[in-house]
Amino acid sequence: MAAPFTRVLLASEHGEHDAGAEALAFALATHCALPLAAVLPVRSNPELEASAPQLAARLDAEAARARSGLEAAARAAGVTLALQVRHGPEPYAEIVAEARATAAELVVVRRRGRRGVLANLLMGEMVSQVVAHAPCSVLVVPRGARMWQNGVLAGVDPRAPDPAAVLQAAALAAQCGVPLVVLCVAEGAAAAAAEAVLAEMLAGARARHGATRGMVRAGRVHQVLIDVAREQGCDLLVVGRHGGASLARAWIGGTAQKVIGLAECPVLVHVPARPGDHP
Repeated sequence: MAAPFTRVLLASEHGEHDAGAEALAFALATHCALPLAAVLPVRSNPELEASAPQLAARLDAEAARARSGLEAAARAAGVTLALQVRHGPEPYAEIVAEARATAAELVVVRRRGRRGVLANLLMGEMVSQVVAHAPCSVLVVPRGARMWQNGVLAGVDPRAPDPAAVLQAAALAAQCGVPLVVLCVAEGAAAAAAEAVLAEMLAGARARHGATRGMVRAGRVHQVLIDVAREQGCDLLVVGRHGGASLARAWIGGTAQKVIGLAECPVLVHVPARPGDHP
């Protein structure tokens, strides 16, 4: 079976919080025999650096150390890494730009950096912006996570189902030889509609991966997704990013951000390809 992705981009600053994303990206490249690109974003302010050359020199030295460390980690994992260092005022913008430049199909990134007041609920601001603006799917990885081995859970919003996200989840489950669970979360009186949506999603998923089962649950969407992933032993959660850029940003600020911030496993946000996304 063909790999679900052929062009993967690891986004890392090679800090302590990037360890899970790096390990998972290396494992994915090895398991699927893929080349791995990487981007190391460096926040820069040309005006400040021009007036403070010592600061500029320190930032350059830190970036060089991070680059050397990331390349060494890839070599230790037996992975050939094509690494780019990109400077700019907004690290997320450099990651998104590199995803476009490399025609990436998947960006792998950490969940958060330094802990803040809302660290237990929200992913880091940079990561939130990457997920909102990326031209491709984004895999958000907690610090201690590793590549999935037990099962994949695809979450479906019955009000705006994303069949492509479910098919991507099925391809990932099939590639790794693990079961797929398709979950529709219905709120209020939407259970009947959810059952119909689930039947449609299951038909497509089972055509790609026979080891698929489905369920409808009621409750708060983000909590149900997290609870079912834990209950079913799934160690990858897949959700869709609906709509255009403004809607995507609003959605990321709600249910999806809570899922990504609270899930114990990696969360893959499926982003449909759009014309003009890649050169």
